[in-house]
Amino acid sequence: MGIATKSNEPLPGAIAPESCLVVPGALPPFDNSGNAAEEQAMSMSLPEFLDGWLAAHAGEVIAARRHIHANPRLSRQEHDTANYVAAALADAGLDPQIIPDGTGLTCDIGTGDRVIAIRADMDALPIHDPKQVPYRSTVPGVCHACGHDAHTAMLMGLGRVLAEIDRLEGLPGRFRLVFQPSEEQFPSGAPTMIKYGALQDVAAIFAFHCDPQFQSGKIAVRNGPLTAACDVMEVRMSGRGGHTSRPHLTSDLVNAIGRVVVDVPALVNRRLDPRQSVAIVFGAVQAGEAANAIPQEALARATVRVHGRETWDMIPDLVQEVTRSVARASGVECEIDYRRGVPPVVNDRIASAMFAGATAAALGDDAVAEAPMSMGGEDFAYYLEQVPGAMARLGVGRPGERLDIHQGNFDIDETALAHGVRVMTHTVLAAAASPAF
Repeated sequence: MGIATKSNEPLPGAIAPESCLVVPGALPPFDNSGNAAEEQAMSMSLPEFLDGWLAAHAGEVIAARRHIHANPRLSRQEHDTANYVAAALADAGLDPQIIPDGTGLTCDIGTGDRVIAIRADMDALPIHDPKQVPYRSTVPGVCHACGHDAHTAMLMGLGRVLAEIDRLEGLPGRFRLVFQPSEEQFPSGAPTMIKYGALQDVAAIFAFHCDPQFQSGKIAVRNGPLTAACDVMEVRMSGRGGHTSRPHLTSDLVNAIGRVVVDVPALVNRRLDPRQSVAIVFGAVQAGEAANAIPQEALARATVRVHGRETWDMIPDLVQEVTRSVARASGVECEIDYRRGVPPVVNDRIASAMFAGATAAALGDDAVAEAPMSMGGEDFAYYLEQVPGAMARLGVGRPGERLDIHQGNFDIDETALAHGVRVMTHTVLAAAASPAF
């Protein structure tokens, strides 16, 4: 990647720290009362404006995150979360629109034909929450172990910030908050939101993803591929079983499924350009129960992950061809259920530079880090297939901890929430002011 942040030239669309907003002088900077004190207005830079808003309201953003964390909902069950978000936005004077199935919502702020969108996902994971914290999950076996509670709370905070700017001096365009369901489960929620108009008139879209590998105060940005495409493959075999003393009279499915699990990943990669490697990892293998009986059925499930759209387009046929070849070499035919997952997240060059410039303006040059490519899947990719945009990694790590997402004990440094609101405000205002989109 290599996005420069110390050049004398501003990055595309970056809002300089001295950019001014009109805010009330006689009132606390972000009082929502809207009274006549606005007549005594004074100039204030965007960083100062955000300093005031966060001083008054950062605790409320944290409280929203904790409420969502304590009340998680699985994919396609986010009705309570959507209603909670909608009520909070309505209280701020906004007009949220819940999608027909009740699991997601959008909210436009400002006016104009050109829209800058910001997306947050709201679903939790089927994981037990072992943390001894006041906001521990109250739903058995369900936990926000991926940071979607933080994504949602930050977007709620951003909505209130944009609403306040709109009230005080008007926004430089229209902004759309997109709260989507079901990022963690197929079929994912991004196509649902797109179906219901989330990308209508959108010129660019941005998002954060929590990353505990970076400390709070760091924002990791990458131009180009950020995450992998992710498919799921299920291989089923059936044949004549029998006694292990006479394997020659059977279809030895344990041997056959074992060869598929071991040989297919290596053989597929030998058929690809080394710069386009694919990660085929089997997470489930089932074959038999007894030590002295060859089973009649065997099953293996794997994820297939790859960077780059071109490779993703051709990989299903190649993987299935190699899998069947390996099975036949063991004397067994197999049935394959290959399901397409999400495409790769490929960040737009200008949008990525805008994220980096906004981070430098909001938090300083040292806050900008380079995000590594991930083999994880992320359905934000569906939005980026239709409009330019970027996802950045929000540092949420705590000093001395080495946690990862999708663990029940995953938690965040909550100071990251204010950083996220601050950086995303700079980013979307820069995008609205840029002629690049």
